[in-house]
Amino acid sequence: MSFKKTIQIAFFLILFWLFIYQKTSAQNPVNWTSDQLLQPSELAAVLKDNKEIPVIFSIGPGAVVPHSKDIGMIKEEQNMKKFREELQNLPKDTSVIIYCGCCPYEHCPNVRPAIQLLKDMKFTNYKLLDLPHNIKIDWINKGYPTQ
Repeated sequence: MSFKKTIQIAFFLILFWLFIYQKTSAQNPVNWTSDQLLQPSELAAVLKDNKEIPVIFSIGPGAVVPHSKDIGMIKEEQNMKKFREELQNLPKDTSVIIYCGCCPYEHCPNVRPAIQLLKDMKFTNYKLLDLPHNIKIDWINKGYPTQ
């Protein structure tokens, strides 16, 4: 086999491997819009006023935000079931806030499935608390209230 042919095969194999790696390791694209992101400062202000507090679900490793219901990590089947059961008892236009905060969005295994469940169940008034880094950096370190 010629050197040129060997280089072509090697190049093809590298491209093929990169394609397979990208498909198996990349997160699904975001399934929320920028309008569905709630800034932490906005939620902190609502909590401080203590009026018309939305239903808040922690869908990650722990409930940090006051008034939030600790569902647990949605990536685990029993927690997804628990989340679905909680949602079934709510009117579809309920103001719902979800948050995880375990890690940056591109690595988060919980946010996308939770958003998809809200969509599938036809909820119309839900937001994702915007924690692009994690709960510590984007909420706790900013001095927002904690449980």
